[in-house]
Amino acid sequence: MKIRPHAAIPFSLAVLTSAIAQIAWAQEAEQDQIAVVKVSAQKRMEDPNKVAMSITALRGSELQAEHVKDITDLTRTVPNISFTAATGNGGAGPGTNNIEIRGISSAAGAATVGIYLGDISMTVGNVYTMGAIEPKFFDIDRVEVLRGPQATLYGASSMGGTIKFVPIEPDLKDHELSTYVEAAGMKRGSVSYSANAVANIPLVANTLALRIGVQSQRAGGFIDQVDGDGKVIARNINKVDDQETRVALKWKPNADLSITPSLYYQVVKAKDIAAFDPALPRYQVQKQVREPSDDKLLAPNVAINWEMGAADLTSSTSYFQRKFDRTQNGSAYNSYSLSTFLTSTDDGGLAPPALIDAVAGLPSAVYLNNQVRQVSQEFRLASKPYAAERGPWTWLAGTYFSNQHTNITENDPIFGVNATFKRFGFDPADPAILPGAFPNDFPGDNSFAGAFHYRERQRSLFGEVNYYFTPTVHATIGARYLTAETTLSQRNGLYLAGAGNNTSAEQSSKAFTPKYALTWEVSPTNTIYTSAAKGFRLGGSNIYVPPTTCAADLAENGIDKAPATYASDSLWSYEVGSKSRFLGNRLSINANAFYVNWKNIQQGVYLPTCAYSYNANAGDATSRGVELEIQARPLPGLSLSAAGGYVKAELSNDKGLKNGIVGAVAGAQIQGVPRYNATFNARYNFVVGGDKQAYVMAGMQWVGSSKGSLNPEQLDYARPSYHTADISAGLSFERYTLTAYVKNAFDNDTIIQRPQVASIVQAYRLAPRSIGMSLAASF
Repeated sequence: MKIRPHAAIPFSLAVLTSAIAQIAWAQEAEQDQIAVVKVSAQKRMEDPNKVAMSITALRGSELQAEHVKDITDLTRTVPNISFTAATGNGGAGPGTNNIEIRGISSAAGAATVGIYLGDISMTVGNVYTMGAIEPKFFDIDRVEVLRGPQATLYGASSMGGTIKFVPIEPDLKDHELSTYVEAAGMKRGSVSYSANAVANIPLVANTLALRIGVQSQRAGGFIDQVDGDGKVIARNINKVDDQETRVALKWKPNADLSITPSLYYQVVKAKDIAAFDPALPRYQVQKQVREPSDDKLLAPNVAINWEMGAADLTSSTSYFQRKFDRTQNGSAYNSYSLSTFLTSTDDGGLAPPALIDAVAGLPSAVYLNNQVRQVSQEFRLASKPYAAERGPWTWLAGTYFSNQHTNITENDPIFGVNATFKRFGFDPADPAILPGAFPNDFPGDNSFAGAFHYRERQRSLFGEVNYYFTPTVHATIGARYLTAETTLSQRNGLYLAGAGNNTSAEQSSKAFTPKYALTWEVSPTNTIYTSAAKGFRLGGSNIYVPPTTCAADLAENGIDKAPATYASDSLWSYEVGSKSRFLGNRLSINANAFYVNWKNIQQGVYLPTCAYSYNANAGDATSRGVELEIQARPLPGLSLSAAGGYVKAELSNDKGLKNGIVGAVAGAQIQGVPRYNATFNARYNFVVGGDKQAYVMAGMQWVGSSKGSLNPEQLDYARPSYHTADISAGLSFERYTLTAYVKNAFDNDTIIQRPQVASIVQAYRLAPRSIGMSLAASF
């Protein structure tokens, strides 16, 4: 039987119509699904739902849409991560924050959270002059927050977890030029703005590509400096300017080999810190000396990836350098401390009360110049991902080396001190009026000069092995063996250094940090897991504490001099969790519970009279809690997400109290750790004008109460809970996206932290409500 030619026409149209409908339905269905953000948490790209750890991965586009600007914003959107405007580092200033995950919090000794930019480790210790390095969210593919110890693959200091900033790689195929501009006005403050441009240029198709981007930003100020009568001297003093440049070149000479050299450069200049005086009207501060800072970060890297057939070889050669120069207002403790050493005529000495008062009232600065530089090299060899035909084993093995130098210089001038003594007819070098004084103890009005050089060298071997009992059940065993040496050479002098000091100390550390995990893929969309892992922190050396100046404080702690070194500490973490996707990937629920046992904690011992401190191993702690993350797309265009965490982190004995740490008793809540945090976000996408994409979005963040100190007598002891809200709406047309937003919509001005530096109590609030607009374009 013959088929007539014209009879095939309607049949073909029906097939074509059906195919088009199926494609359209599939695209719509895919758009209504939750996007899966693959992660490199285990040093290879994979679905996070198959990884036996708690992970939050946020894409760079999400961070930009939600106007998440820095790590402090990030801590309000991710479960069980928090920050402390570091008390010993000046409080609330850029580059001085300490980061905590799961209650593993310490402002002393080595860091407890690892910071990575790609494969570059940027983790620095908690020295008294600076905090964690905070790369800006610029040209970032995603940020991965890995909760729980990551010592096996990321080494020492990743005790609480690791934060990875993963940059966008050059694209070998497509040209791209994207730009972004933003401006916002702040209630009671100045204007903020941001502008950036990123270009991706394939130089040789499929072989060589260049990616280059630049950014400039200003965060508006909202704190006013006033004099003793309340008159405004300067407005909005806490403005912050930053600039970023990123350049990456990707060369793929063949299908198996790629070489990617890259460079990241960042400058953050703060006009002053974001702290104010809680005794004054809100957002005001009275200070004799302004506190600016200049923080520069340079981070080049060469990454080599070679697919060798049965395994893949990765090499990462890295360098980073941080130069962080800052000024602290030392008037309240340098000048005051000096005045207390004068021999008053009321006590049979020579100094009249008027001289003592004049010295106590002099302005003083603390000039801190920090430089950190590190060279590191990592080699990794990894098997191909699991496939039944390749057998039940997968594995990864590597070696890591790093050499880090930290140089700190400090000078503490008391402006006008020599002239003040002269005006009253005295010589400050006369021990009769100033006990312990020597000639030239105040050169150029300087009262303290110190130089400190830290060196930290690490070498380690690490690896993980996975054995698949079945295609859906596998066990993981990993371990890292690490050796390290830390040294501190220091030299200080002048009057407030006591007798002066020129010493060095060295501390060696060794660690074996295993990890065990069991993963069961109950179904292709449901995974449950359990794990046990050890975390570790290097020991180190203490800055010299003058036994004369601090004699009374040291005696109070039962010692005549501060210890020269402190030892490493470690913990074991146990976790069980599930990761599930339901309803055709329209609902995702991740949940876990954890328990941490922390031993021999590195803690800071503060000496209140002389304003010095030292580190000691004092006490143990436990941390336990839960984390929950939910994403849903219940209706076309509607996206909902909620996340929350609860953590109970407490000291488990009184050893810290016996070592001079006030309030370090069993049951005391570890400082800087909110009991809970939670966030909720809703976004609705819709079409306007027939072809233009639009959205509206709202988010709320809650942060629970915490303790800023172990000492109940300090004002920062009880930190309140607080919340923030953000609202935004956007419209996309052709190549452009226009957005309007409100950040801190309810203008919450709760005092969330009261960091204390020596005798100065400061207060820290959220930035006031800001209303802004942004325009993004892609060509």
